[in-house]
Amino acid sequence: MTLNRIYTSLPLLLSVSLLAGCDQSSVAGEETAPRPVKVVMAAAEQDKIVSLPGVVRARIETDLAFRTLGRMVSRKVDVGDLVHKGDVLAEIDPLTLQLAVTSAEAEFHNAQAQFENAATRKRRLVQSNAASIADHDLADQQLKSATANVAKATASLAKAREQLGYAELRAEFDGVVTATSAEMGQTVSAGQPVLKLARLEQRDVVVDMPEAQFSRIRLDDRFNVALQLDSRIQATGVVREIAPQADPNTRTYRLKIGIDQAPDIFRLGAVVTATPLVGERKQAITLPLSAIRHEGGTSQVWVVDRSTATVAPRVIELEGPASAPRSVLVQAGLREGEEIVIAGVDELTDGQKVQLGQEPRP
Repeated sequence: MTLNRIYTSLPLLLSVSLLAGCDQSSVAGEETAPRPVKVVMAAAEQDKIVSLPGVVRARIETDLAFRTLGRMVSRKVDVGDLVHKGDVLAEIDPLTLQLAVTSAEAEFHNAQAQFENAATRKRRLVQSNAASIADHDLADQQLKSATANVAKATASLAKAREQLGYAELRAEFDGVVTATSAEMGQTVSAGQPVLKLARLEQRDVVVDMPEAQFSRIRLDDRFNVALQLDSRIQATGVVREIAPQADPNTRTYRLKIGIDQAPDIFRLGAVVTATPLVGERKQAITLPLSAIRHEGGTSQVWVVDRSTATVAPRVIELEGPASAPRSVLVQAGLREGEEIVIAGVDELTDGQKVQLGQEPRP
């Protein structure tokens, strides 16, 4: 009875052993089989030349104001007028200031008279030889007091005359009037802006750049600037200032491009078109985000060796987002023409055999 059971189960055991051997062989075959991957060839991103509208503005604009309180009796300039240094631009009623000068002159003459009297008395005491020591001391004291009064009156008179000059608002430099904020008959306080004066020799083109293009802009980058009314009239500008943060409403960054050497036809307020000269800037390699793996605080990619059909990790340095969505720019670590794995990067090992599948670039 026992032998019959053994003979009956023997074929079953042999079948299980054969099946297990087949499974192990298939697993071993899967382990050694190349892993299919998608790759893309590393290539520098071609900069899209995008022209942006801008406006010519003065680099330096100064608010001019009277230095004393008064009622404005005249304004000799309007917006757009060219002025020269020292020109009178506006005036306030000078009557109060003139009365202050008259009062200061009277005090000055009074102090001078007191000084002359004290000096004459001192001189007579010295010549008489009959005065006491107390008289001489008193005369000396009066002469010193009169001298101090003359100095004080002289300073007060100079101050009053200077303030009389404040009745005229003069141009501090050659320029053009870009704004006015006070009219004739208006009472203005000291320091209240009356008009705005802009320098002509220093001009900027102000451009608002979208975030997608902003990452490629650097200080001293060069731009071609053309008038929108006549694109044949052009000038070259250099980025001299970049806004530290984006505008909260438009999400654009403001650039100021200096055009100091531009022709005079680039007047303040002129609308222009600014185009970056991308040919002067080194282009970076662009890769899909799916090709990047992060390990140990570094960014890595899998580089394919086509001669051995294996992959090896490579540490790279990223520059920032590219102009295409879900792409990044590689600053260092790759060369153009190298093949990079872009799918399944977290499931590969160093030296693993792969089967290549080329991913077409969009």
